[in-house]
Amino acid sequence: MAQQDNFKDKRQFIIRLGKALHKFGTPAYRLEDHLQTVAKNLGVDANFVITPTSLTFMLADENPDHQEYNHIVRVKPGDLDLGALARTDELVDELSSGQRTLEEAIERLDEIANKPNPYGKFLTFLAFGASSGAFAMLMRTSWNDVIWSTLLGLFVCLFVFWAERSKRVTDMLEPISALTSAFLASAITLIDPSINLPLVILSSIIAFIPGLALTLGLSELAARHLISGTARIMDAVMVLFKIYFGAVLGMALGHKFWGIAEFVQPMNTPDWVSWVAVTTLSFSLVILFKARIKDAPWGIISGYVAYAASIWGATQLGIALGAFVGAFALGIYSNIFSRLMNLPSSIVKLLGLVVLVPGSKVYIGLNSAVSGQMILNSVNVGSQTFLIFMSLVAGLIFANVILPPRKLL
Repeated sequence: MAQQDNFKDKRQFIIRLGKALHKFGTPAYRLEDHLQTVAKNLGVDANFVITPTSLTFMLADENPDHQEYNHIVRVKPGDLDLGALARTDELVDELSSGQRTLEEAIERLDEIANKPNPYGKFLTFLAFGASSGAFAMLMRTSWNDVIWSTLLGLFVCLFVFWAERSKRVTDMLEPISALTSAFLASAITLIDPSINLPLVILSSIIAFIPGLALTLGLSELAARHLISGTARIMDAVMVLFKIYFGAVLGMALGHKFWGIAEFVQPMNTPDWVSWVAVTTLSFSLVILFKARIKDAPWGIISGYVAYAASIWGATQLGIALGAFVGAFALGIYSNIFSRLMNLPSSIVKLLGLVVLVPGSKVYIGLNSAVSGQMILNSVNVGSQTFLIFMSLVAGLIFANVILPPRKLL
């Protein structure tokens, strides 16, 4: 990088880069390490404190005049945008190799941050419904549940679009979506009494279940980023509470308005449906996480790698430790991708990780603790869920030790 660039341009780029990567959903421990590397290449002595809701930059020029600059900003937790993350990483490489000046890099950052959703609203709408239906298929439930979960998932997406235009809706997006979905699902039982009502509600709002956020929070705690990890986990827990409250209230109102239909046991889906579910979910996540089309095949394969390895591991070590095998295989695969494509491993790792994270089990365990009723026939949900989370974090750590990724993001 050119050393003649002045300190003002350097600090401006570092701060904008930090804000952009945070907005794109980069975990604190990866973001701080990446910013340290960029600052060092720019000749800036820097320290950073990153949390889900604040960014602190302490910058000093290494030149003899040793200018200093501190910057603290309040931010909102970022949403995953894997396409923007990949473009930003390539931008840093172009700056490092001298292909772009600092001024050009700053302009390019603004372009990336303001780039519209590459898939548009219609494909996003379909992806919401498909992800809900795919989750119902993964739960090995009936076709009735799959169909109604898909339709309700499409309806929930309308609230997401509404939230993009209204701050009031944004503040209550999760509970109002869960409430409406539960209310409508209660009415559907009058038409189709063979649906598993709690499971259909859970499937329709699965996009809001913070399983990935809990996993990232635990990863931050494992990396000794205690403030960020604790904040992320508590935020995820509160989101879960809001969702559960909305679902319970929606069912109560539904039963008051529509009454309670007598459940009719349907036939479960066959075994091969699980692979259809993984395929559908992987394609949906590419759209929902806004991954680039050229990175999409790698991301879709990551879902197969994670799921196949976890199924094999479950037959050898049990369900909970099978998640360790799945996470380890996913970590190795994503790090190979990083080395071959010279891109951050998280671009494909996060797509595959969603297949493994037990966010739904947290919701099921919460329902069991509050109501005493099980959504599915399973035992020891709480302890099993905790062990799965730990297995995921450990599997990714082991993979990074054995085959480190090329990029820090």
